[in-house]
Amino acid sequence: MRCIIHRGANEIGGSCYELEAQGKRLVLDVGLPITVAPGQDVLLPKVAGLKEGRDPSLLGVCITHPHPDHYGLMEKVSPSVPVYIGAAAARLLSEAAFFSPSAFQLKPHATFEHRKPLAIGPFTVTPYLNDHSAFDAYSLLVEADGRRLFYTGDIRAHGRKARLFEELLRKPPAGVDTLLMEGTNVREGATGEELGPTERDVEDACVETFKSTKGIVLSMFSPQNIDRLVTMFRACRRSGRELVIDLYAASIAHATGRDTIPQADWDGVRVYLPRSQKSKVIREKAFERTDEVKAHRIYPEELAARRGKIVMMFRTSMARELDQPELLRQATIVWSMWPGYLKNDSGQRFETWRTDRGIPLVIHHSSGHAHVPDLRRLVDAIAPQRVVPVHSFAGDQFEKFFPRVERRGDGEWWDV
Repeated sequence: MRCIIHRGANEIGGSCYELEAQGKRLVLDVGLPITVAPGQDVLLPKVAGLKEGRDPSLLGVCITHPHPDHYGLMEKVSPSVPVYIGAAAARLLSEAAFFSPSAFQLKPHATFEHRKPLAIGPFTVTPYLNDHSAFDAYSLLVEADGRRLFYTGDIRAHGRKARLFEELLRKPPAGVDTLLMEGTNVREGATGEELGPTERDVEDACVETFKSTKGIVLSMFSPQNIDRLVTMFRACRRSGRELVIDLYAASIAHATGRDTIPQADWDGVRVYLPRSQKSKVIREKAFERTDEVKAHRIYPEELAARRGKIVMMFRTSMARELDQPELLRQATIVWSMWPGYLKNDSGQRFETWRTDRGIPLVIHHSSGHAHVPDLRRLVDAIAPQRVVPVHSFAGDQFEKFFPRVERRGDGEWWDV
């Protein structure tokens, strides 16, 4: 079995890896680079048959999880190429496609199940459900020709599914030749001992902010970060507030198929319909979407009256419709995403908007990626013959922290 990294050897995102065995090929992820500007066209990696289809040697694409830097170029892939992904992940993408121009529907040929092997030609793919900020995310063990490659995908050990990481350490795949390991949090100048906030830490910090804020709390987080949705709901319960989500978040929560995830009809949850989503529903005549949450909606005229009792999911596109002095008086904004987004053009416009109105901002966030000490535990548990860095801007730093590191560049075939 051979492998080539098309994108990902020297960057975070844009993930795409191709495996070859017995004349057949399998692709792991087809992601959009995170450095791409909005609207910028990105070419597919040079994988034979990926764009045109009709190549019997290409057996399919495995998508580890529903984040654009791992699936974002799939819309350019020929519909004839089989796709493999988690069932819940596929549902989430279908729901997101209604609301977001960057999302689209995938029709899986087969779906992943935790630790259940899947035969794809000469390859055996065993998915391992893992802890990540994306719902229904997997690591993949790929076997062929007597060789074993374990691709971590995006993984962490400090989220609400941390037990899955500990399970992986207790029951790791045996005889792994190559560990294709993400290193988002591997950084130049790091000591290797750095740890960041856990999801529970975020919850505790939010409780303090929610209790100390006299007005409305505007919470900014991705609707697809299901762990964060749970965190916000739990923090609201602990602080005596209601959580107001939008129709997008309500739809995504429903698509998880999990009754442990906060839903629109739960006590303590209300649904607000932003103007952009209302226009979309009217334009598409998708009134069944609003009918499903009608009994749980909160309307603009209620917001100011209840401002001290709610935490409202907020996005920059809602700024104009919520720009009311009475509503925003004594408000706080909780930024619960990667802080780097505040530095781009959109983030800077938002910063100007909120500072002009004197609204304080606090950051309560937890990384979606494992910290170096946890990655060390992972390497020790799996004990691979080699560790190949991917999904990192600091692959040259891996040797400081992990044994048996072998750097591989983009566009280079090598033996697993």
